Amino acid sequence: MTVLPPIGYVPTTEDRASLDAWFAEYDAQSAKRNIERMAEMAVFPLNLVSDDAAGNGRSAQWDREQFVSTMTHVMGDGSEDIGFESTRTPVFLSPAIAVVFTDSTMTIQGETQQLRYADILLRQDGKWAFQTMIQGGWGDNLG
Repeated sequence: MTVLPPIGYVPTTEDRASLDAWFAEYDAQSAKRNIERMAEMAVFPLNLVSDDAAGNGRSAQWDREQFVSTMTHVMGDGSEDIGFESTRTPVFLSPAIAVVFTDSTMTIQGETQQLRYADILLRQDGKWAFQTMIQGGWGDNLG
């Protein structure tokens, strides 16, 4: 018999603090373009959901190699840091599952870009990891 968690799980202060710390680390690694470390912070196969240039919804599952290859291509290998200012709204479905909606401003070489995306994170052995990335406009890269 499956035991479902109570509806309306209310995260603890530690739940939120640990999730915030995870995102701080992920943002720091993204800013440095440390793709290998970013990959260490994921559960593979990684689910991706987006839409393509034709306006069709797309999804894919990537292994670690595909993630590293695609993120290296998308983020480039420039030496300049990327800055992020993000507002995150997590919805905890349980102590081990969170859906996080993010509004972010990314700055690179003085140029800013607004981003909106969602991630599904899992907590395994006390550590968060992203398992699903959802953002519009990347579907042509899902291949």
